[in-house]
Amino acid sequence: MKVAVFSFHEFERTFLDAANAGKHELKYIESSLSTHTAILAHDCGVVSIFTNDDASAEVLDLLHQQGVRYLALRSAGFNHVDLEKAKALGMKVARVPAYSPYAIAEHTVALMLALNRKLIRANQRVRDMNFSLNGLTGFDMNGKTVGVIGTGKIGQILIKILHGFGCQILAMDLEEQQDLKSKYQVEYTSVENLCRQSDIISLQVPLNEHTRYLINEQTIAVMKPGVMLINTSRGALVDTKAVIHGLKSRHIGTFGMDVYEEEDGLFFEDHSGDILQDDTIARLMTFPNVLITAHQAFLTDTALGNIADTTLENINAFANQQTSGNEL
Repeated sequence: MKVAVFSFHEFERTFLDAANAGKHELKYIESSLSTHTAILAHDCGVVSIFTNDDASAEVLDLLHQQGVRYLALRSAGFNHVDLEKAKALGMKVARVPAYSPYAIAEHTVALMLALNRKLIRANQRVRDMNFSLNGLTGFDMNGKTVGVIGTGKIGQILIKILHGFGCQILAMDLEEQQDLKSKYQVEYTSVENLCRQSDIISLQVPLNEHTRYLINEQTIAVMKPGVMLINTSRGALVDTKAVIHGLKSRHIGTFGMDVYEEEDGLFFEDHSGDILQDDTIARLMTFPNVLITAHQAFLTDTALGNIADTTLENINAFANQQTSGNEL
């Protein structure tokens, strides 16, 4: 089969080519999928998309008109796909349900440690031959209360790591995991109580109508003064403007983000020669207590290999007219 791989990044090539093993013709397209670029899939039966591609009803219509019958996501999240429209068109959709929860959890902890111990600022000072330690004081992770919102695969691994640091862990999820309670003494509670008691809060939930802007003016207001907030899940879980207000008032002590609600067209691309048009993220970048990475938490060789393997397994199933266990 011929496959249009939208939002292709060079770091994916080795893994996708290895997983494909010459079975299918992969058409690598650096552009993201949209109403303007859907025409690029005109000779393909399968389209593979990434997290910031547009698979709305209008785009799916355009793809279907060109003969596309299968959609292979290179991600676990699928909030960018209109599944009802895909079903109505008879298009099959499959995702990568799990690639490496360790990658996300470990990056989450990396953001915590870098913010806490002010590693970016310390490194910049040393490069300027400034070896002063003033203003670089952090805190012991041991004994701190960490609130983990979402105890799925990623949340569970994050809790395991944090327990190793000696943290006390609060959690919130619709479904409580008994093994977390017995192994790591995790206490499940409400979002409000978690926000009130936690020194650090980490978001590990999917984006849906119930979790959009889960972190907002109201939830920030009940957080501990000086709280550390980390988001490595989905950008729109956080009302960014409310976070900026919290940072300006110093109610939020530090903020680490690997995802951003308006990252489409910004993240995954080199804008070093451009004038930044997004005033919100521009404001965030001015805070010395904010650490931003551009959706790279998944970026490990293990995760990339697993994403490629599962994506090609799904495409093989499509080609053989078999049902993939990863279909939505």
